[in-house]
Formats: sequence, structure tokens, C-alpha cells
Amino acid sequence: MQKLSSSSLWPVYGQDALRQLENRLQSASPRPLMQLAGLASAQLALAIAPHAQRIWVAAGPGNNGGDGLQAAWHLHQWGKQVIVSWMGSTAHAPPDALMAWQRASAAGVALQSAAPEAWLKNMDDQDLCIDALLGLGANRALGPEMQACVQAIQKFPGQVLALDGPTGLNLENGQWLGSPDAQSAAVHADHTLTFIAAKPGLFMGHGRDACGQIWLDDLGHRANGSEVPPQALLNAAYAPPNKSHASHKGSYGDVAVIGGEPMTFRGMGMTGAAVLAATAALHAGAGRVILSLLSGQAAAHAPPDLMQRDWQRLALEQLHVVCGCGGGEAIRAHMPEVLQRSTQLVLDADGLNAVADDPALQNLLRQRADLKPTVITPHPLEAARLLNTSTAQVQSNRLQAAQNLAAMFHCTIVLKGSGTVIAAPGHTSRINTSGNGRLATGGTGDVLAGLVGARMAQGLGSFEAACCAVAQHGQLANDWPDDLPLTASALAQHLR
Repeated sequence: MQKLSSSSLWPVYGQDALRQLENRLQSASPRPLMQLAGLASAQLALAIAPHAQRIWVAAGPGNNGGDGLQAAWHLHQWGKQVIVSWMGSTAHAPPDALMAWQRASAAGVALQSAAPEAWLKNMDDQDLCIDALLGLGANRALGPEMQACVQAIQKFPGQVLALDGPTGLNLENGQWLGSPDAQSAAVHADHTLTFIAAKPGLFMGHGRDACGQIWLDDLGHRANGSEVPPQALLNAAYAPPNKSHASHKGSYGDVAVIGGEPMTFRGMGMTGAAVLAATAALHAGAGRVILSLLSGQAAAHAPPDLMQRDWQRLALEQLHVVCGCGGGEAIRAHMPEVLQRSTQLVLDADGLNAVADDPALQNLLRQRADLKPTVITPHPLEAARLLNTSTAQVQSNRLQAAQNLAAMFHCTIVLKGSGTVIAAPGHTSRINTSGNGRLATGGTGDVLAGLVGARMAQGLGSFEAACCAVAQHGQLANDWPDDLPLTASALAQHLR
């Protein structure tokens, strides 16, 4: 059993691949996998709640419930007071789950069909609840009986351990089962024990909030020797590049930031976004950073370390260009030249909106392909516009959406959000696990774009630069002092 963290490239498998792995493991194992999962669950239960005398197991009607029944049997054998709320029936239970029920029943485990309200009143914060209601295959809204059980878990005074994933969470995409606002019908666990391999929904969307500490028991699966390729890898932590003593500013590339719609264009100035991106590139260690506002005028509030120049005088062929931050409608007229001339490009925000609205610009973006490394950094709405679909569809399968964009435009994609996805042709996609809700403030996306540009300027390939920047951007938010507000400008200035 292992505690999952963001420090390693853990493989992530979707439901179809997991079913293949499960079948192979079951055929090779001398014991049913459910027995192995139940033992692992009971062992973790003792580790996280060693002083618990009373343990409530909420067990669903399927195999996830069978895992809970097996765990209950072990805990009962080890002297714990265990009560199981089993929502299945002997007539319809899967074979392995039925065997687990028979084993628990024969051992004298207390079994009933609903939450034990009277028993729960006597439990305290030392006790434990095991959520074994629903697992990998859950894809529908919860019924009334299941909702009632989930509500009882939500009121539980002690720790909650979820098996495979918290009930109410779609383990494929991290969204709530049923309607988008179904949080009230979902378990928020302190710990989650997932089996065989990591699932994507644990690390994106609401999974980041619902799972607590994530643990993995592979039940004998060894990812390195598997013939089933992972759907993605968790994005590892990256250390910023070091500068050698013998280097100079030319060793770390020149970044040009083009954006910032002037106030005169639509009465809504957005020069701050471009300044944020340029400030991020500067603090991240780019050799030189040039700020090019669409007004053609200098920004009085920009750091003095930045060079400022009219973008039409830039030698785009020699620069690492970050384009679109705060560009508004004004950026559209300049997009053809930026797409055709920039040797390396990070395209963000209004630059992406311009591409989404114009098939000609889409063709120019595709034509860049591998010869001109490109990273685009959409949030879910921008991704939906590029894919001509809805935000809900993007969020329902973030991995696939990012991979579709990578195939469509032949470039690296950074699909921002909870569990940012990095995808590119020829690479296994990454799911980022650093970051938190404090990044949900205006301008942090501009900071990320500037950071990606700096990493490309320092010599990283487009995919590696995106992975490095996303991990660092999130980790900085994780490390941010609790008593200090996280603003985009402060974030940019703390990069290195």
C-alpha cells in the first residue's frame, strides 16, 4: 500500500483499462481480489484510526460493498465493534459480494439494511466510518436510500475512509454523479483507498476536495510490467532550472509578451494581464523579457526590469512569444502575423478566442505543427469554444478533451482547472496534482502563460515546459502562507 503524492509519475487508468487489469489479476491470483481489497481496507482502517472501538461500514449492493463486507469481517475478527449497513440482497448480489456477506454473517458481524441511527449517536471522533457504497462503475445519480446513507456519513463525527472513491463522485472525471450541484449527495472522505491503479476522477474536478489523502493498494498489479497502457500519468514535481556561473542573459532566451487591449479600443483596458505575464517570465528567470502592449505605448506601472517595445518592431522569429493575455478584441487583427512568424509560441486567453472564431486562424495554428513549438492554455470554456462543444462536455472528460485539442492543432495543450491536464501528440498525458482553490482569482492564468514562456526560453521542449510550469505554479499556491492573500501579482513576483 502506498500514499499517493505529486512527487512521482503515477500511472492513471480509466474504467475500460481497469476492467482489463482486474480480469488479468483475478485470473492470476490464487485468492479473489475482493478478499485482498478487504484485507487492505481493514489494515488501513486500523492505521488511520488506531483507537476506534466502533466502526460503521456502509456497504453498497455491488462489489464495492463486497470489499466493505470483507473489511468488516477482518475488523470483527480483530476485536472491533463493527456494524454494517448492507444495501444489497442475497438474490441480486454479485458472486464474490455474496460470499463476503455470507462470511461476515457467519462470523457474527452485525448486519442491517439502513444507517444504524441509534448506534451512531454513541459514536465519537475516535471512531471510523468506511464508505463502501459505490465504486468505479457508478455513473448515475443516487437513489433515495443511498442518499439517506450518504447524509448519515456526512454527519459522522469521526474519520471517513472511502473505498475506491467517495460515493457520489464520478471516478472517471471528478464530477458529481447526477447534476453538477449534487455535492449535497456526496461523501467527503478524510482518506480514500483506491485499488489496482489510480483513477482520473480522484485527481481532477471535485475529486480534489472529496478524497482527502489518497492511498493505493495495487492488489498485485505492477504498472511497469503491464501490457495495458495508462490513460495518463500524474504530473511530477519539477525543480526550476539552475543558472550556471558561466552563463549570461543570452543563455536563457528572450520572451516577448504581446497583449493588453488599450482603454481606447472598447473602453475597457486590460494591459494588466500582459504586465502580469511579462512579470512572471521575468521572475521565472528568462534572460530578457519584452512587453509589447497593443496600444503601442509604454506601461507606466510595469517593472523597470522589463523592456518595452512596439510589437510590430519585434523579430518574432527570434523570440519566445506569449500572446493573448488581456488582448480582448484588439488581438484578432494581429493573430495571423503572430501565428506565422513566431518560432515558439504560448497562446492564451483572447488569442484562443480569436482562433476559435476564425477557421483561417485555426489552419495557421495547425500549420505550425512540430516545426514551431506551440503551447495553448485554455480554461474549460475556451476549450469548449475551440472544440465547438459545451463546457459541461469538456468537464465530463477532461483528458479526452485535452487529447482532442492536441490532435486537432498538433501542439501542447494545458487544459486549466482542478487537475490541469497537459496533453501533446506523442506523449502520455499528465494530470497535475499541485495547486488549490486560492488560484481561482483573476490573473493567475496570465502568470502561468508567462511561466510557460520562460521555461521554453530556458531550453525545455513545449511539453516539458508546460509540465514544469503547471507543477511549479500549483506548488507555489500550496506553499503560500495562510495569512497572506494570494494575488496574481504577488504570485508572479514569487516565481523563480
